[in-house]
Amino acid sequence: MIDEDAELQLSSAVVAQLVENHRAFLRFLERRVGSKAEAEDILQEAFVRGVQRASAVRDGESATAWFYRVLRNALVDHHRRRGAEARGTEALARELDVAEPPPEVHSAVCACVRTLSETLKPEYAAALQRVEIDGISVTDFAAEVGISANNAAVRVHRAREALRKRVTTSCGTCADHGCLDCTCAKS
Repeated sequence: MIDEDAELQLSSAVVAQLVENHRAFLRFLERRVGSKAEAEDILQEAFVRGVQRASAVRDGESATAWFYRVLRNALVDHHRRRGAEARGTEALARELDVAEPPPEVHSAVCACVRTLSETLKPEYAAALQRVEIDGISVTDFAAEVGISANNAAVRVHRAREALRKRVTTSCGTCADHGCLDCTCAKS
């Protein structure tokens, strides 16, 4: 029983010391990630880990020094996740840039597709116009409208999906197999 009480007292003292140094921890993280919001998220995750592992602080070891090690590990995890996200975004942007259909597809597209694309949200219509019709890359489109490449790739994807739904609703079965001789009702 004495060991459990001593461990509980030590854990409580560690938690109190961590709370007391909250601002210093936040500044430490903010300098390394450049964003207060990201720093707060990382610190929150680290606090959860720290409180769960407060008993890992050894006698004579500073809880603050121990928690800075926890924060460094959390930073490494954060940068790993960000790197993986960036690589995934770049791969998606490259895939969207490479996925250019052959020229005959552009001439064989149902005549109502252009009309239906004009009924989409303006940012979706602009994304389809610039990427699909004008043929610029997703990354160039992103720079043009002042958004991230990831956001542009998502916008183009959502625009394609919205247009696909509109074409299916308007054209019925010819939307599934393509229509070289458009007989759809003009919108």
